[in-house]
Amino acid sequence: MSIAIKTARIYHDRPQAPVYSQVSLDYDGRFLRRKMLATDDGEAFLVDLAQTKSLDHGGVLVLEDGREIEIVAAPEELLEVTGENLLRLAWHIGNRHTPCQIELRRLLIQRDHVIRDMLVKLGASTREVIEPFTPEGGAYGHGRTHGHAH
Repeated sequence: MSIAIKTARIYHDRPQAPVYSQVSLDYDGRFLRRKMLATDDGEAFLVDLAQTKSLDHGGVLVLEDGREIEIVAAPEELLEVTGENLLRLAWHIGNRHTPCQIELRRLLIQRDHVIRDMLVKLGASTREVIEPFTPEGGAYGHGRTHGHAH
């Protein structure tokens, strides 16, 4: 007996129909091209996109039958950064091409002891947190900030 696996070959940055289900993925898990996933309620499906894509929180994968599965940023281990000169701290984080979620009174980055040490030397306060991570996308219209192909 064969079980038919649904396939998602289309991604949109926002729903275009009522959402059928959702899949929670951390930041690294939201960068993919072809992979088996399961919705939060356990339904397996295959993602088979034409090219590697950065999936955003709130975006959707469209199954072959038109149903849409919403992408949800899953909680993950992060480092909260605060300090007197948040703009300067953000510059140093960006200068190291580290993904960063920028908020009014804090920055969120993935845990990294080397970056943490640098930030503390610059006067930052840091605290380990577990939250969804939705960093700023790259300039030039790219979703990730890795590399210099722009």
